Amino acid sequence: MATFEAGVNHPLAAKLWSKKLFREGLKQCFMSKFIGSDSNSAVQLLTEAKKDKGDTIHVGLRMQLSGAGVVGHNTLEGNEEDLTTYRDSVLLDELVHAVRSNVRITQQRVPFDVREEMRMGLQDWWSDRIDTSLINQMCGFTTQSDTRYTGNNATVAASTTSGNTRLITAGEDSEASISDTAVNTFTLSLLDKAVSVAKTATPLIRPFRINGSEMYAAILHPYQVYQLRTSTNTGQWLDIQKAAMQGGKIADNPIFTGALGVYNNVVLHESTRIPNIVSTAGGGAAATVANCKRAVLFGSQSAAMAVGMNSSPEKMTWVEEYFDYERQLGVSAGMIFGAKKTVFNSIDFGTIVMSSYSPAP
Repeated sequence: MATFEAGVNHPLAAKLWSKKLFREGLKQCFMSKFIGSDSNSAVQLLTEAKKDKGDTIHVGLRMQLSGAGVVGHNTLEGNEEDLTTYRDSVLLDELVHAVRSNVRITQQRVPFDVREEMRMGLQDWWSDRIDTSLINQMCGFTTQSDTRYTGNNATVAASTTSGNTRLITAGEDSEASISDTAVNTFTLSLLDKAVSVAKTATPLIRPFRINGSEMYAAILHPYQVYQLRTSTNTGQWLDIQKAAMQGGKIADNPIFTGALGVYNNVVLHESTRIPNIVSTAGGGAAATVANCKRAVLFGSQSAAMAVGMNSSPEKMTWVEEYFDYERQLGVSAGMIFGAKKTVFNSIDFGTIVMSSYSPAP
């Protein structure tokens, strides 16, 4: 009598595991709280390539109209204003990783499910890679030239256009001038400066709209957070704690999940993936690149993440294959995607890098 049997390579099993892999991986991904499909998200998810062929998605920006208009009986014809538009592009490519084990004898020897551990290992790997790629992009970490760690797109240096810079440093005019003095450590003054730049930039850094409030977010390195916590200056960490999640009505927004607190309408987060500065620090003997970190303040549509065919928040490619007379099992997980900081007219659209002298405590 015929019987139905779904082995490890059965299509239904593979589909189930591919969904579980991405959902669980994205859940533990630090940056997942900032990823969304609408224009209010810090990282906007682009899905056009899921249905249409092509390896590039173009993102458009229309600048605000600035004309004065006409009044009364004055002639409108000839005084019209032209639309000003710019575009950025996100390249998609496939990134895949695999693990392989002598599963038959290994499963006999260990008390855990080897196949499940292989899935969890790939899940952890993908979570780390998405976080690393997005943070490297948003921080303009051009030192990392391997696009496998930058979302399949080359990083773009933080824009430094005169009068409209997106790179500020603690107490100095450039990263190369940062010294190993207290004036170059990370303080709330640097956050205040970043907020001021965000509000007056052209185009302005568009804040998140959360229950009627306008908020930004920032990611700091643990060493920068340590400097805030241990500062003896008036205010500083105490001011952050006073403002932390006041009222409770914003606590259900994912942007506040795991936050350190709120200061000057900036939701503060911490991540070890924040990179070092890019330029060579030369202002002091101890102010080496390794001792200086790049935090980032950001708003809506600061980055874009595009996914392609067979890749989405619901599933990834998932392949299980036996080798050596089915004594070894190989498992691979991949995704067609691209991630990139948004840049229009050579100016970073939603990010401001904040560099400081922040060595290990």
